Amino acid sequence: MTTANPNYAAVYQPYYLDVAPMIEALRFQPSDFEFKQGWLRHVPSRHLFRFDRKGKVVIDARCSCTGQAVAREQGEQLHTAFKAWHEYYWRPLEIDRDFASHFAEPNAWVRLFRDIRMAWRRFRRQAAPVTLPSEVMGVAPAE
Repeated sequence: MTTANPNYAAVYQPYYLDVAPMIEALRFQPSDFEFKQGWLRHVPSRHLFRFDRKGKVVIDARCSCTGQAVAREQGEQLHTAFKAWHEYYWRPLEIDRDFASHFAEPNAWVRLFRDIRMAWRRFRRQAAPVTLPSEVMGVAPAE
């Protein structure tokens, strides 16, 4: 008959993935990350991270990292770091990109249309205004 080892739980604690290096990278190397379609992507390692509404992180990677869970305390720290990164780094970057896109050089068709429109406006400004004699309008001068 086998007996359960009472120290088993103390010896074999569940292993959690240490995400402290990622938290530091979010703070000190924010340009290494990008955010697309709800996934935070670490560009150099190609790891993907998604946070649910409660702040729990899901990792998608092509290595053994995905087999490990993140400890609840570190998951909360990671989610807080992510929210700060998103607010102070990513969101301003998106706004700047969006603003810059308004001033990008248009394609050839748009440029042609604008050139025609501006030529038409210049042509209309150069034409002499049409005047009608007051007799035609049936207007008598005021006395």
